[in-house]
Amino acid sequence: MPTPVTVAPDALEKFIRDLFEAAGVSAEDAATAAPVFVWANLRGVDSHGLSRVPRYVELFGSGEANASPTIAVDETRPGVTVVDADRAPGPVALTRAADIAIEKARQQGIALVAVRGTVHTGAIGYYASRIADAGLVGLGMVAGMPNMGYEGAKGAAVATSPLAIAVPGTGAHPTVLLDMATAVIALGKIAQFKRSGAPLPEGAATTADGTPTTDANEAKIPLPVGGAKGSGLSLMFEMLTSVLVTAPILTGFHGGAEGGRKHRQNATLIAIDPAAVGSPEEFAANVDATVDTIHALTPADGVDQVLVPGERGAATFAKRSESGIPVGEKLWNELVETAGSLGVTVPEVG
Repeated sequence: MPTPVTVAPDALEKFIRDLFEAAGVSAEDAATAAPVFVWANLRGVDSHGLSRVPRYVELFGSGEANASPTIAVDETRPGVTVVDADRAPGPVALTRAADIAIEKARQQGIALVAVRGTVHTGAIGYYASRIADAGLVGLGMVAGMPNMGYEGAKGAAVATSPLAIAVPGTGAHPTVLLDMATAVIALGKIAQFKRSGAPLPEGAATTADGTPTTDANEAKIPLPVGGAKGSGLSLMFEMLTSVLVTAPILTGFHGGAEGGRKHRQNATLIAIDPAAVGSPEEFAANVDATVDTIHALTPADGVDQVLVPGERGAATFAKRSESGIPVGEKLWNELVETAGSLGVTVPEVG
């Protein structure tokens, strides 16, 4: 059984910054992007953490991702902003979008920031949490290239489009964070199963020809969570992101348009200031009361405690912040090889 290595969070963040800079990304953008990956690993969302970095390096090398983007910001209305990412790394474009949403929502109570033409966004929960850390309610959704099944259709039809909703913590409780894909399992998670050699859960994915499989080596197409519900959500996220900013993905991909299969993603972030709706103090008290109500529910057999969204991730964050981030041997060897090709120093590991 491969033995994982352990890397300190600060060392891992510097390693990612160095890899990005060596791939042509500016020091400022690399410093913006690196914490997004580390945040995912700290919360146990390893499918969207360090494991994505080699793919980013490939995207920079192929030109599919722009290491030196010219990001354009268009404030189309007082509460609406469109960010044209120019194929910027997702963590760079969406961190900027989240900060714009925070600033605008503080001014006028609510803000919508749409991001057009980025590449893989990373963990969407990071941006919703960033908004929540500012005391605002954060929502985020993403649409991308078709890689998931659609109820009643064969093959890859829509994206494993994620949704994140973050309600700010109150001191008594941490941020309540729902961070989910519309698929039963993310492609990054399938890659983790492949590295470990473990079988996939039943009903999670199919082969390229649509045959159900639990073999991660054969799995190509994740299935939507809840069947028609998950595929319907993915379609609506395409409407609320790509179609909204006149950059549809599905029509070009399935219609054979020139460049229709070139990797890209679009996203929408929304920030809401609770003070624009009522008393911030009362809102915080009601958040606490609601969380306490869920905690007080009678646990099902075999369950120690009923949790709200984000609590497992917060516990993992605390544990890994202290003990370090585990990285599988196969992934670490891949990163060492990538670092060698870029002339980047590899950090010490435990």
